[in-house]
Amino acid sequence: METKKIKNALISVYYKDGLEDIVRALDAQGVTIYTTGGTYKFIKDLGVEAVTVESLTGYPSILGGRVKTLHPKVFGGILSRRDMYSDGEQLNEYEIPELDLVIVDLYPFEQTVASADATEQDIIEKIDIGGISLIRAAAKNYKDVIIVPSVDHYSEFLSLYTNQEGGTTLGDRHRFATYAFAVSSNYDTAIFNYFNRTEQQPALRISSNHCTALRYGENPHQQGFFYGDLEACFTKLNGKEISYNNLGDIDAACGLIDDFDGTKEATFAILKHNNACGIASRPTLLQAWTDALAGDPVSAFGGVLIANQKITRDVAEEMHKIFFEVCIAPDYDADALEILRGKKNRIILKRNDIKMPHQMFRSVLNGVLLQDKDNVVPTAEDMATSVTSTPITAAQAEDLAFATIVVKHTKSNAIVLAKNKQLCASGTGQTSRVDALRQAIAKAQNFGFDLNGAVMASDAFFPFPDCVEIAHEAGITAVAHPGGSIHDQDSIDYCEKEHMGMAITGKRHFKH
Repeated sequence: METKKIKNALISVYYKDGLEDIVRALDAQGVTIYTTGGTYKFIKDLGVEAVTVESLTGYPSILGGRVKTLHPKVFGGILSRRDMYSDGEQLNEYEIPELDLVIVDLYPFEQTVASADATEQDIIEKIDIGGISLIRAAAKNYKDVIIVPSVDHYSEFLSLYTNQEGGTTLGDRHRFATYAFAVSSNYDTAIFNYFNRTEQQPALRISSNHCTALRYGENPHQQGFFYGDLEACFTKLNGKEISYNNLGDIDAACGLIDDFDGTKEATFAILKHNNACGIASRPTLLQAWTDALAGDPVSAFGGVLIANQKITRDVAEEMHKIFFEVCIAPDYDADALEILRGKKNRIILKRNDIKMPHQMFRSVLNGVLLQDKDNVVPTAEDMATSVTSTPITAAQAEDLAFATIVVKHTKSNAIVLAKNKQLCASGTGQTSRVDALRQAIAKAQNFGFDLNGAVMASDAFFPFPDCVEIAHEAGITAVAHPGGSIHDQDSIDYCEKEHMGMAITGKRHFKH
């Protein structure tokens, strides 16, 4: 394949890491290097000759460095079409060199936004103007120019440049132009999302340079990919590759556990297929683990485990007795980690302290659904007032809040039965709320739970009084639901007659 020799290069980068080898390779091929202030000093310190952009344009860097490369002598050299005679005539007339290579590394806008001590002005000054323009211009003219748009592409460029003895192919230039537009679109998306955090325009801008190919999707015949930065969310301490289904369960587990404050009480949850099959809050994590497992020791097999406190040796010893896929915690004692690493394929994740997105989306038809996350965290205070004459006790209010948090994270239609801040059972993903309740009661009884004095939470209103009737017959003494049915009073009347407490929260928690 025909290669095109590089004669002139423009280098304007923020970070200089990895640049030295490229500079020396260009110098060895006799390439003339044009460059800007900080990069010029870096190259000169290597003992390599370079030409300042200022000497090319006849203008100094102005406005505190805001304007350096924005000049016809720079962009003319990048955008000129080598096969067009009139473009060549103009380059000769205005003494503009053809620039065959452009290397850029943009101002670190996203990193500056993420910095805790960055001011608004710091962030604004990290919006690159000249660099992004150079990237777009060079990518547009990929037939004649190769663009290296970030430090992430230095290594690949150096390899092809060396192997092809200072030349690039049209295929090379097209591929690097694709990289360039990926960089520029991601950069502009980050800037838009920063500005839009206050304006809240109804617009969806999503960009990720982090793509992980998964073993497969939900099933082996489906391809699967994850776009995002897992390393920002977790430190992986052990185990095999994380799968598509693992990620769904991990996301559900993190969403659930985040509603339980680990500084106040230990909570341990076990999830299967995005739903909790066991969860308990207790004074110690070992007690929380023991009671979470008791909720459904059968479904816990192959589950995802998550805790809101550091896992200690005594907890790890008990966890190690069962087979599980994933364990997630804020931290691990060294001896606990050694125990859990006893199974090499077991995925062990330590959560990192990062801000999670406040919105969520999914693809439907030929578009995307976007919504705010359900960030309402039910509290005992929300459950303290009964709409019947039977008061809700403090212990019942705690249980109702616990159950409502769990039902919020359970696939609809959903019913959750709880007692002493322990999941007794749940009915998940049913087409009938009555079926969800019957499923939960049968499951609780199957695992030996005494439902007398237990509470019930529903993710949506009771359309008829049948649910509270069935719950009462099973021993339930207090219920919570959002209300809103035209037949709410029928359910209230039944609870009134049977001396049951009822909290109407006004907040529905569908999860489809």
